[in-house]
Amino acid sequence: MTTIATNTDYMVGRVLRASTRGFTCGTQSNRVDARHDFGALVMAPIANDESVHVIGLTYAVEIKDDALVSELVMADQVDSNVLRDQRENRMVPLEISVISVGCRYAGGELLHSLPPRPPMSLSAVELCPRDLIVSFMQRQDFYPLVLNAAEVPGDDLLGAAIRYASWQIEDERTRYDFLVRCGRALARQLSHDLKRLEHVLALIRP
Repeated sequence: MTTIATNTDYMVGRVLRASTRGFTCGTQSNRVDARHDFGALVMAPIANDESVHVIGLTYAVEIKDDALVSELVMADQVDSNVLRDQRENRMVPLEISVISVGCRYAGGELLHSLPPRPPMSLSAVELCPRDLIVSFMQRQDFYPLVLNAAEVPGDDLLGAAIRYASWQIEDERTRYDFLVRCGRALARQLSHDLKRLEHVLALIRP
């Protein structure tokens, strides 16, 4: 059996199910960390083409239960060693849901729209590197995809994604200018709904 090497520093999980609109990946709950944050930008290769990667935003993280967890939550008292074993050693599944917002082609070209194909099952999902996050978020073409998606908390997700991207920009002035551009783009998108606009702007205010 061939083993596919991945960068464990960026590894988020492996695809469980997918469509062009988004995908769900899984890993172990004891591996949850900043790679699984709400609003994180992640990527996975599309089906039958490792040179093209779907880019998406993490919008939900769910820690699944099992029979033992169900028993433990009903107990009056739980030994601390049992809790530690449950959290650190048992393979309780973690599911991460992602909405597709674009893709990256082999030459570095970025598309800010739905990808041509979804990723295959068991494909590695990785956190986007800093330079890709900053490059992708310079354009706001994908904002309607997030704001109009029925299955995601669009306003909060977009606010989190913009904040997440701003943290990748080290220069304070450049970071401020980026947030201003994002705010102006949001104002154009949500000019018909001032309450929504005010909420998202509050989320990204420096």
